[in-house]
Amino acid sequence: MHILVVEDDAAISTSLVDGLSDAGFDAAAVGTGREALAAGDFDLVLLDLGLPDMDGLDVCRALRAASDVPIIVLTARSDELDRVLGLELGADDYVVKPFGFRELVARIRAVSRRRGPGAALASPGAQLEAGPLRIDVRGRRAWLAGEEVALTAKEFDLLAYLAAEPGVVHRRGDILEHVWDAHWYGPTKTVDAHVASVRRKLGDPRWIEAVRGVGFRLEVPE
Repeated sequence: MHILVVEDDAAISTSLVDGLSDAGFDAAAVGTGREALAAGDFDLVLLDLGLPDMDGLDVCRALRAASDVPIIVLTARSDELDRVLGLELGADDYVVKPFGFRELVARIRAVSRRRGPGAALASPGAQLEAGPLRIDVRGRRAWLAGEEVALTAKEFDLLAYLAAEPGVVHRRGDILEHVWDAHWYGPTKTVDAHVASVRRKLGDPRWIEAVRGVGFRLEVPE
């Protein structure tokens, strides 16, 4: 796997590249947003938000507009608003510094598994339908009333997981296990942030109903 590290701190950048290489990845590093956007094709991007030439969120937005490459944000910004904004702009995961390297590798591998041809969500079937919502699971595309919905990888997996059983309540822990990873290290609020983003993209919060103290279910708004 070819990983691009976007980090302006030379010490952190070198440490990440060396660690990733030791873990069996092919890693390269750049120190600015402009270099990241001009770097070409990579299998995954580790993106710092505090870059010297442009905000990392703008880099995230531009990368997502140009491709569906998996993006994991690595940042010292721990505010919930920054997390939500990063996910809404297309990041597949959001890791706050300082972090453990083994945790980072686990997240990289989890994102890669979800993106790969053997992803678990490909198993429910080629097509899912709930009212005007249609999902092509294998093609990883979704349409609402004939209009395609632009979703990040994680948002798509979440929507497909819920849409596989409309009306069924899924616990947060089950959602994390199936959509993220069985050994997820992050907070359960990650689910809420992605649910909020999917609701906005579907244009009606009633599509995903919260069941207090339990989890979420997909419902077709009346």
